[in-house]
Amino acid sequence: MRLTRVLLAASVLAASVHTLTACSAPAADEPPGDPRTVRVATYNASMNRPAAGDLVAALRSGTDPQIRSVADVVQRNAPDMLLLNEFDYSDGAVDLFRDNYLTVGDAPIDYPFAYTAPVNTGEPSGLDLDGDGRSDGPNDAWGFGQFPGQYGMVVLSKFPLDAAAVRTFQTFRWADMPDNLLPREYYGANSDALRLSSKSHWDVPVDIDGRVIHLLVSHPTPPSFDGPEDRNGRRNHDEIRLTADYIAGADYLVDDTGLAGGLPDGSSFVVLGDQNSDPVDGDSYPGAIAQLLDSPALQDPAPTSPTAGTDTADFADPVPGDLRVDYVLPSIDLTVTGSGVFWPAPGEPGAELLSASDHRLVWVDLQV
Repeated sequence: MRLTRVLLAASVLAASVHTLTACSAPAADEPPGDPRTVRVATYNASMNRPAAGDLVAALRSGTDPQIRSVADVVQRNAPDMLLLNEFDYSDGAVDLFRDNYLTVGDAPIDYPFAYTAPVNTGEPSGLDLDGDGRSDGPNDAWGFGQFPGQYGMVVLSKFPLDAAAVRTFQTFRWADMPDNLLPREYYGANSDALRLSSKSHWDVPVDIDGRVIHLLVSHPTPPSFDGPEDRNGRRNHDEIRLTADYIAGADYLVDDTGLAGGLPDGSSFVVLGDQNSDPVDGDSYPGAIAQLLDSPALQDPAPTSPTAGTDTADFADPVPGDLRVDYVLPSIDLTVTGSGVFWPAPGEPGAELLSASDHRLVWVDLQV
């Protein structure tokens, strides 16, 4: 039986954290001290639901076909560390997913360690952010959402996560980023109150045989569904910039506990998540994802599939069509031994699972 410890902080404004960890044997069977290969993956699993409680109900049933397909995709690719985007934040949801979907079936997989926390999507701001005379709509939340926690995130791991060292940037204000792209003419008097992260930005340290690797996870807003002010395109750009500046050690960044500064020099890390930005196509603000791809601190393995090249999402044709928006970007000190995008062609094994999400699981193998 899994032994689970749940840590709950009291306040969302103080980065309330719901961390699930467990005591477990080592994740692989290589002798201590030998190099091991670990697989790190990101997957926008589209496990968001239209109302609060819907995801928990589907997880509790153990029979939801879409979630079953998501679990099958995870089991087929068997990552050691995995970020799931669009997993509604709700107490107990992670355990239900592990127990009722991931650890059952023909290829069960166990993640004794997990991290999740509140996000800005659906979290009421109390402000009329879209100018419709009301302050209770989904566009008035700190991040677009029908209810608090919609489109949340979760990190699953076979290796221990350092809960005490996690840093979150849910409440960081957009106006506090120097030289930001905040469209003040659109938001007016509300500009200074706006939070930057549409969900949150997390630094989750993982311990792999005594070596710490920081998982830098996020899910910036899509650069669309706006007007000529390009508020979402600008926000997407600056959300990606937050990650780039964090890697560079920017001292203006202050996390939800009040700790200032970015990632310490010399840290190993992997950037993970649906960044909603393609380097060539789509509606991104100019240079948005280039802030990461051109960084000298990290490498881009450029995972591919035989079906769609480097694209990772199957959006409506002809516009925007297939795009590369999901990324696994390791720091330059980590050795990449393989990478890929799970996108089997029609008729190939696993192709029937692609209907679970309009995104594809992206993985990178690292030698540690």
